[in-house]
Amino acid sequence: MPKPAPGLPTREQILDFIATSRTPAGKREIAKAFGLTAQQKITLKAMLKDMADEGLIDSAPGRAFHKMGGVPKVTVLRIVDADDGGNVWAVPENWHAETPAPRLRVRERKRGALGVGDRILARTEEAGNGWIAHPMKTLARGEELILGVLRQEGSKLWLQGVEKKERREFQVSDAGEGKAGDLVLAEKAGRPPRITARVTEVLGDPFAPRSFSLIAIHKLGIPTVFSPETIEGAEKVAKTPLGDDREDLRHVPIVAIDPADARDHDDAVWATKDDDPKNDGGWKAIVAIADVSFYVRPGSDLDREARRRGNSVYFPDRVVPMLPEVLSADVCSLKEGADRGALVCHMQIGKSGELKSWRFTRAVVRIAANIAYEDAQAAIDGEIEHPLTEAALKPLWACWRALYKAREKRSPLDLDLPERRVVLDEKGRIMSVAPRERLDAHKLIEDYMIAANVAAAKALEAKKAPVMYRVHEEPSREKLVALKDYLKTFGVEFALGQVVRPATFNHILDRVGEVDFRQQVMEQVLRTQTQAYYAPANHGHFGLALGSYAHFTSPIRRYADLIVHRALVSAYKLGPGGLTEGEAAGMERIGEGISAPERRAMEAERDTIDRYVAAFLAERVGQVVETRITGVTNFGFFATVEGIGGDGLMPVRDIGGEYFRFDEVARKLVGEHSGTEYASGQRLQLRLAEANPVSGALRFEMVDGKGAAPERDVKPARVIKRRGRPANVRHQGRKR
Repeated sequence: MPKPAPGLPTREQILDFIATSRTPAGKREIAKAFGLTAQQKITLKAMLKDMADEGLIDSAPGRAFHKMGGVPKVTVLRIVDADDGGNVWAVPENWHAETPAPRLRVRERKRGALGVGDRILARTEEAGNGWIAHPMKTLARGEELILGVLRQEGSKLWLQGVEKKERREFQVSDAGEGKAGDLVLAEKAGRPPRITARVTEVLGDPFAPRSFSLIAIHKLGIPTVFSPETIEGAEKVAKTPLGDDREDLRHVPIVAIDPADARDHDDAVWATKDDDPKNDGGWKAIVAIADVSFYVRPGSDLDREARRRGNSVYFPDRVVPMLPEVLSADVCSLKEGADRGALVCHMQIGKSGELKSWRFTRAVVRIAANIAYEDAQAAIDGEIEHPLTEAALKPLWACWRALYKAREKRSPLDLDLPERRVVLDEKGRIMSVAPRERLDAHKLIEDYMIAANVAAAKALEAKKAPVMYRVHEEPSREKLVALKDYLKTFGVEFALGQVVRPATFNHILDRVGEVDFRQQVMEQVLRTQTQAYYAPANHGHFGLALGSYAHFTSPIRRYADLIVHRALVSAYKLGPGGLTEGEAAGMERIGEGISAPERRAMEAERDTIDRYVAAFLAERVGQVVETRITGVTNFGFFATVEGIGGDGLMPVRDIGGEYFRFDEVARKLVGEHSGTEYASGQRLQLRLAEANPVSGALRFEMVDGKGAAPERDVKPARVIKRRGRPANVRHQGRKR
């Protein structure tokens, strides 16, 4: 490229130089190329700032410029797709333009060297209507990155990770544009003990409203940006006519009962008394589910992105959808008064709640009403009037009572563990944190969905079609042994030789009764269970006490359900969008691929709730709060604030002025002189010493040196394990 003539360049010349330069073009390179004087460089700096403010250019790491909406010459990319044909695509790791991030085709030096999730430093070039990336260097993967907050100490910056378990701080070798107090993403460098951190992205104020979910999103690498191809594909298919070959159910008063703040509505229900004499005293029921398979076809960009995401992720302040909003929140959402495509499960339910028969059709429905759980319950209880109480709600409840009777007979695992609900105002500020109320309306929808899921699995089995089962295997012997030891500390016997069923655990809870440690026993029973997963091999659903179970009812937010829909479309010959041969052959791989994002979503949602709880409690630091001990270790005990949640540590060194022995079997701390015990389930008043919204961690202190026990003026605290050789644990350098 010929060197421009000396002199202050015009804006057009600057844009042309940035676009055509083979190397990153910063202020220095522009000034050198145009031969600018010192005074002209000052004018250039102001001109570049104005161009950035007007949205003409943007700056990349290293202060190089590129056209707004374009890609820097050298930048960090994240691999987002790689197919069997050797094609690899990536997106910029940092993208701040209003337009969707572009996808770049990566030209690998060695085929198969890069996989989804890899990070590369690459040289980029515009080619036709797209972009090409030439890898220069493979960077650390996400697990070698750390999300944290910058802290100033003298002239140095330190990075404190957001993980509760991350106790170390890392000196920052390169802060980039980060400053003290910023939430940043950083790359670890060096080797122990000299590990430093280099800031790669500044995320902003960690305490700002709606930042807590952002922490989880970045920490776990949850994809949030849809590619232009995916958005374009969604907008195109959203206009697809439903066709005339659907069952017309628009006259049926089907209702969708959801949370008041639901972002999408993918299921709706209806029931009525069955006039068929063969179903003596039984019911007819419909579960209508959004017909996502009609819009999201196998092999499309939409389908690939949905499979990569696996499921939607729900936070108090936002949802990260599996599908673009034009589908998830509009065309596929069953909204009141709108014609929508649905895959419908028609069921005959006996008077005792047994599932007697089923069939599946593609239909067009017009939802009679979107009703919040609380409103549906209030209408049934006679507290409010609703126009659909007689026509829709009362028949639904009558049929549900039969379903509930069958559920009770089946005796599935019954753990009444409260779910926390965070309520935000319109600006994202926390208004309240409290256990979510559990109504009969919730149980009603749950039982209709379970019935439809069972029908879907059995229907596919009858057709000898592939099934993506929701598998929950029975607990392992190792976990049962651990539960036996745990229950023994409460005087509850548990025989290992018996055939273990869900009812076995329900009987344990019945024997425990309404005691302080009941919730701890429920949590231990929950930890005894195996983790559910998706697979084409049927191993039953232990927790629900069901032999065949598949997820059918939420294809907007779960890819597994979309696969089940496709299988039903193929098996019942319901038109386009059925399961392909490739999908049928790759069910095991698909199941493994979508089980991992589900676990990631659960972790993200749980961690975010913990951060909101810590932020909510931050205003109560220094106050005495009612707590309940949730776990005991050799270094202290964990407690949760009653009615709110959030686990916090009470370090053993701060419990009191005596030695404490750790009873490893009973999982309790025992005062060596006083005999004072701290055990799971115990309620006591503690002072909230710290609430860290960034990590979600709490820390407690004794109240005036006292907890549940009287103050003792004896020896400093230590812990002795009961099993094996006693281990003397010193605290704060003090000796016995």
